[in-house]
Amino acid sequence: MISQKKKALYFVLLMGLVSLFSDITYEGARSLIGPYLGLLGASAVVVSTIAGLGEFLGYTLRYATGKLVDKTRKYWFFAILGYTVNLLVIPSLALTKHWYAAAILIILERVGKALRKPAKDTITSFAGSHLGYGTAFAIEEFMDQIGATIGPLIMSITIVQNVQLGTIDSYRKAFAFLLFPAIITLGIIFITRTLVPEPDKMEKQQSKPNNVKFDRAFYIYLIAISLIAFGFADFALIGFHAQKNSILSPALIPVAYMTAMIVDAFAGLIFGRLFDKLGIIIMALSTFISAFYSIFAFGGTKDFVFIGAILWGVGMGANESIMKASVAKLVSAEVRGTAYGFFNAIFGIAWFVGSAVLGLVYAVSVKYVIMISILIQMLAVILLVYIQLLEKHKA
Repeated sequence: MISQKKKALYFVLLMGLVSLFSDITYEGARSLIGPYLGLLGASAVVVSTIAGLGEFLGYTLRYATGKLVDKTRKYWFFAILGYTVNLLVIPSLALTKHWYAAAILIILERVGKALRKPAKDTITSFAGSHLGYGTAFAIEEFMDQIGATIGPLIMSITIVQNVQLGTIDSYRKAFAFLLFPAIITLGIIFITRTLVPEPDKMEKQQSKPNNVKFDRAFYIYLIAISLIAFGFADFALIGFHAQKNSILSPALIPVAYMTAMIVDAFAGLIFGRLFDKLGIIIMALSTFISAFYSIFAFGGTKDFVFIGAILWGVGMGANESIMKASVAKLVSAEVRGTAYGFFNAIFGIAWFVGSAVLGLVYAVSVKYVIMISILIQMLAVILLVYIQLLEKHKA
């Protein structure tokens, strides 16, 4: 008979495949959305506004969907509905002829992610109660990053192969191709739902079943992750710095980003395993290590930028794996959907505001960007260490 731990592992691998193929779909599309909107007649302001609005809605709506997930316990309904919207609007971009039609679809894609993200994270956490929360989210993140690397590569190849159609038609052909990984994703998630119709039954019995409200540690944790998100510059700013100062050629900037994504995948696995052994202190350690990315990423040499990309990738790997694992550790299953929605909304808003602030500070002085980034993340490290002490005291 298969043990609960092995069942949980197989389940996480299936959900990992969902992440892999869904990332091929929407990360592939995201690599082309900016240029495509430009070809349809959108200005730079319109492109940035659409992207910003999409991300803002994609994060803030998660709090509402997380509460609905907890209230209804319809985990698969929200996951499948979200993935359906999230993925099927992407190949529909091939049919657009005006930038405003494409803009609606791009924003809908982010809304779809808001619908499914709290439910999916909660489902994964149920399996993590047997496998280890850090391990479960790390496996999922590793497979997610494989898809995030493959997607843009496929898009690049598709455009090159269809270059004779003309630029805009080759883009449309590339978007249309994404229907295949989208359908595969939905097929896998329907199979997984059939195999595990009630994922909440995978959750181990809680030792403190009355702990159904957010406690002090969780609220402090939200402050800590807000600080991390605020001080962690978007790679777009790093790429801008490298190009503006002629540190990296245009061809090398994507290579630096790909390096960060590879590090992200493996860092997530390593820190995820360590999290299961040592707890939230590993979140403090990963934050401390990655906090120094800005010294190198905003440096003046090619080697420095690549070192910065590696450290940035370490931070991203931690953000996408043990950050979510920490939520499962701090919050009981009864309110975990709400917790993930709250967590995602706070993280997204802090990232959005932080990116804007760091961009404005960059215009004044790169040194100030480095100082602010390190200082804010060190404050997060202190809070994470304090949470670890609180959890030890409770135990």
